[in-house]
Amino acid sequence: MTSTLDPDVEYVVLCGSRHERIGYAPKAEVHHGSTPLHLAFSCYVFDQQGNFLVTWRAKHKRTWPGVRTNSCCGHPGPDEVIPDAVARRLTDELGVVADRIELVLPEFRYEATMPDGTRENEVCPVYRATVTTRPDVAPNPDEVDDAVWMPWADFVAEVEADRTSVSPWCALQVEQLRALGPDPLTWPVAEDERLPDAAREPLAKRH
Repeated sequence: MTSTLDPDVEYVVLCGSRHERIGYAPKAEVHHGSTPLHLAFSCYVFDQQGNFLVTWRAKHKRTWPGVRTNSCCGHPGPDEVIPDAVARRLTDELGVVADRIELVLPEFRYEATMPDGTRENEVCPVYRATVTTRPDVAPNPDEVDDAVWMPWADFVAEVEADRTSVSPWCALQVEQLRALGPDPLTWPVAEDERLPDAAREPLAKRH
């Protein structure tokens, strides 16, 4: 665990057994065979017709390279609130500026292990982002191999038919999102109070 912050290093927030903040570590050093529990987020982007922006992860990424998944994933920094991190990553990864970013699955948490033993272990609230006008998507090749819009119902049907057609976290999230209703634009917005402690207050503000 890192005790000081280097402004040139990207950090992730480490979480305890009660999903509280216990520190931070360089992102580049976190993902391995015994990945510590840490804070992340997932985002699903929709246009006004309910079409979903699905992406394929860059083929050189450390975890699940080249795999189809949700619109955007990432890690908030030590003093960054998650909606700001979502907006930052949407711009960095896809060139997309969302009109609204709303919490839909505040308590999502998962673990998954790749065939080579690399493990994901995240407290990962899920957000819906909406755009009034469908933007021109500009995938960042460092993060995203491709991105396409498709009807949400078609995507859900494909995931239900083959859960291995998407990343393991996406498969689990789609199952929970489906329970919110067939129209993603009418999913209820969750209260921030339901977020785990690690996701509610930047660590830097506690000192």
